[in-house]
Amino acid sequence: MSSTHKKADSTLRGVLTHPSVWAGPAGLVSVLALLLSLIYMGGILDPRGDMKDLPVGLVSEDRGVAGAPDVLGQRIVEAVRASDPEHRIAWKPLDMAEARRQLASDKLYGILAVPADFTAKVQGLTHPGAAAARPRIDVLTSPGAGSLGSSLASTAMQQAARQASAQLGASLSAAAPADPVARLLVADPVEVAVSVGHPIGERSGMGLSAFYYALLLVLIGFLCAGIVSSGTDIGLGYAASDFGPLRRHRPLVEVSRRRVFLANSAFTVGLSFVTSSILMAVTVGFLDMDAHHLPLLWVYSVCATATVGVGAQALTSALGGLGQPVAMLVFIALALPSSGGTVPVQAVPSAYRFLAEFEPMRQVIDGVRSILYFDAQADAGLARAWTMTGAGLAAAVLLGLAVTTAYDRKGLHRVVR
Repeated sequence: MSSTHKKADSTLRGVLTHPSVWAGPAGLVSVLALLLSLIYMGGILDPRGDMKDLPVGLVSEDRGVAGAPDVLGQRIVEAVRASDPEHRIAWKPLDMAEARRQLASDKLYGILAVPADFTAKVQGLTHPGAAAARPRIDVLTSPGAGSLGSSLASTAMQQAARQASAQLGASLSAAAPADPVARLLVADPVEVAVSVGHPIGERSGMGLSAFYYALLLVLIGFLCAGIVSSGTDIGLGYAASDFGPLRRHRPLVEVSRRRVFLANSAFTVGLSFVTSSILMAVTVGFLDMDAHHLPLLWVYSVCATATVGVGAQALTSALGGLGQPVAMLVFIALALPSSGGTVPVQAVPSAYRFLAEFEPMRQVIDGVRSILYFDAQADAGLARAWTMTGAGLAAAVLLGLAVTTAYDRKGLHRVVR
């Protein structure tokens, strides 16, 4: 080996073994690994244990029977509410019309309903020789609220209904007929009927298409910001372009940080129109995803992607090399477990419920879910989604302009003169 190569190898070893080269990346990667492990796994391990105040409608249409002292439907309602001392379910007593309206506007995860003839059918069980038509309690689910959320609500409603049935059976045992079959029927008198209260399309991923569509919007916005920023740095000569063995370094162009941020943000917003169109063409046009209100979905997709992209640009302009990992934490890592897309917000630890108030993905999922599943109703989350998306875009622009203007005024240029 020539002396030149030996000298180069020695220099390389010296550089790579110096703490200033490896300590920073090793520390950053270790911190990210720690944070990602805590954030992702901490939010999803025990949805039932973390569940608090999952909203479910509680309806009794029972009219009672003339001459009977009790309306048994009301007794069922009281038993259901008393069956959950830990308040994992927020039982909301409503009439059926209001309950269905709230179910159709994504305010409830389900409805537990006692029909109008409940008392009459219960009394029929205690009369000898009567036709034993079991009284029924209806459990209505909402797949559009998310498959796990709908499942948690359905399980809780069925358990509450069965407990109420057992309590009612115990109170009826004294008046039960002598026939053993009839007495067995009276011991657990209620049939629990589960059905879909607010149906969604068959090609909706069982209520997950809104989550994945929103996730794609956020990911595309985040990736777009990184690619645009890198391209601008190459074009201005701040970084070299490497394509396999080919390397090119353009002449350096001195531009203020503020102008670079504005240029990157404008390019990111422009690309949001393109990427949102491609996403819709693939998912709706090619993959046949169930979707309605397509113009509105497209407009909101553009705005959501642009907001995430400009937000990532602002963090990169403010923090430099740390901007990308911080943006990943804000828009991806912290956003996923607090989004309510897979695990309901009411079934995650309290810290994630706090994050859900302002984390971008939560707002994007609410907007997309409202458009795809709930007829684009404003009170189904779309109004809040528009408000928070607009506020997020304004905050990102203001942050980027404030930081880059301050850097420029203090002479903290990217080029060392």
